[in-house]
Amino acid sequence: MSKARVFDLSLFAASVAIAFIPKHAIALDDTYIKALVLYTIFSSFYFQLRIVTRSGNSTIDYAISYTSSFGIFAGPLGTFLFETVYRFIVFFYKKKTKTADPGEFLDTFYNIGSFTLGGSAAYYLYTVLHPFAERFPLGYWLLFLLVVCVTTLLSSTFLIITFAISGDIKTRKEARHLLFRSRNLLDFSKVALTNALLLRLLQMEKWEMLIALFLLNYIVSLSFYSKSQSAQHKYERDKFEQMAYRDFLTGTYNRAHMDKMMKELNQSGEYIGIVVADIDRFKKINDSYNHAVGDRVIIHFADTLKKFLHEEDILFRSGGEEFTLFLRNRSFEQCQAQIQDILDSLHGHSVTAEFEDQVISVPYSASFGLYYYKADPGQKTSMEKGYVYADQLLLESKKLGRNRLSYRNDLRP
Repeated sequence: MSKARVFDLSLFAASVAIAFIPKHAIALDDTYIKALVLYTIFSSFYFQLRIVTRSGNSTIDYAISYTSSFGIFAGPLGTFLFETVYRFIVFFYKKKTKTADPGEFLDTFYNIGSFTLGGSAAYYLYTVLHPFAERFPLGYWLLFLLVVCVTTLLSSTFLIITFAISGDIKTRKEARHLLFRSRNLLDFSKVALTNALLLRLLQMEKWEMLIALFLLNYIVSLSFYSKSQSAQHKYERDKFEQMAYRDFLTGTYNRAHMDKMMKELNQSGEYIGIVVADIDRFKKINDSYNHAVGDRVIIHFADTLKKFLHEEDILFRSGGEEFTLFLRNRSFEQCQAQIQDILDSLHGHSVTAEFEDQVISVPYSASFGLYYYKADPGQKTSMEKGYVYADQLLLESKKLGRNRLSYRNDLRP
């Protein structure tokens, strides 16, 4: 058995020892049974709203916990019985739904021990400090905030020790990150306020109000959870769409998005300058150095193009070292001047890259083809044809000696 498991079982053994101290044993009367049933039912509901993350090979479960109020009400023995019933319900649920981890059975004993000790700590801390807290305004509520902070940090400390023994965390920085992750004053205050209200209602045996509070908190939590899931799904969809339409190397749009935008702009009625740009003698750069250096040149070229884009313009990586720009709602002369500015920017500049343990400077130039027209449904020329014309103009720039712009204004008489 691993050292981490020995520690887990030692927590369980400690919880058994503290639970059966005769002085603090609770009478298992009707009041306790009602409280046990209610807490077990609603804790099982709340388990569906848990937040689970992983650290190494271990799972961290940030389920909503009401151990503080029950611990203070029921004492160590009552808390131990509640945690045993509740944790084994969770264990059998995970087994039935096939979501249990390989070591789920022993994890159950860890959870019983950890939360029983946390509830017992809440019981003793509350018992000692409550007479003093009652003397001050809001003393009861502030005491509960202290209780929740202490028990939560105690539970986190048990996790840190377990992870440290198992090797899942190795540095103090990782331990501090785990100790304070997802913990803030708002979280502590929410748990403290709810547990404080629950304890008051338990002590007064206001069962209907107790159920109402549980239901209210469950509905609010369910609503928050649902919105969080919707936001997460939207983020994942947006991320997937971004990945589908973005070039991974340069961050510009890719050819798939270019095809999509051409179809959309075909009927737009906009004045558009379609520009196809290409890095001159790019194969020679790859052959002289390597593809990593070539990638640095492509990234530099893309970043240079981005600097000269206007708000409505769109940049695509339409091929290996080829880029396409849609310059929108400007005159032909403005489009021509914009490309000339890019050419001037590239002149005399070079790319810094690493090659064979050296930092090298790689100069390069680029050629451009500009086709300008109006994307009018009545025109015979489509965006697709415009792109072909711009690509032919790029080839003309190459034939004329590269590092230049060739253009055609389809609106000129």
